[in-house]
Amino acid sequence: MSNLVIECKQLGKSYQDGKNQVEVLKGVNLSVTQGEMLAIVGSSGSGKSTLLHILGTLDKASSGSVKIKGEEVAALSRNNQAEFRNQYLGFIYQFHHLLMEFTALENVAMPLLIKGVNKQQAKVTATDMLDKVGLAHRADHKPSELSGGERQRVAIARALVTKPALVLADEPTGNLDKHNAMKIYELLSRLNKELQTSFVVVTHDLDLAAKLGRSVQLDDGVLSEATVKPGAEHA
Repeated sequence: MSNLVIECKQLGKSYQDGKNQVEVLKGVNLSVTQGEMLAIVGSSGSGKSTLLHILGTLDKASSGSVKIKGEEVAALSRNNQAEFRNQYLGFIYQFHHLLMEFTALENVAMPLLIKGVNKQQAKVTATDMLDKVGLAHRADHKPSELSGGERQRVAIARALVTKPALVLADEPTGNLDKHNAMKIYELLSRLNKELQTSFVVVTHDLDLAAKLGRSVQLDDGVLSEATVKPGAEHA
């Protein structure tokens, strides 16, 4: 059985801008294996977030194919794509996107409840995941009562609570200082080892990218393998 989590072949994405066709992604080939941590780096406007949205079934490619866990995701109906996301994918953003009216525990439990897990089991599983990110003692606090680093850890717990095959992270440390950014990297690395979840991380932070297992660079829609040196940031 293949251990490929992502397999992209000749992926293209273009938009019509008046009379002009703008190519955002050009023949992207990408594979990610189970448990791998991959960084995608590149300048602003290079297509990184577009690629992440396509991988997350939040956008459609114009050409080529994307398979996640062997499933051709573009062929799924919108409802089936939503079920697929809930079962196999987790998302982490630069801004945590927590529901401010709910506690940390309720935020983390939400994907399980959507999945149909009963309320008591969802609470137990969410509590365990909050414990893994070091926030079990803050379970009953709302996001407004948490620091920026704590909110991001709650968002990470929420992304991982369903034990997804793949977590897609868009600038997960972009809103944090260096100290908290390092803590988030250490947390992602530990959870990666514990859960064997694959991570694809879009980042401007080359210190973070250099610590991940592999890096690719996206320039003008073209993807290539990259050797990333810490101590600098992409524009």
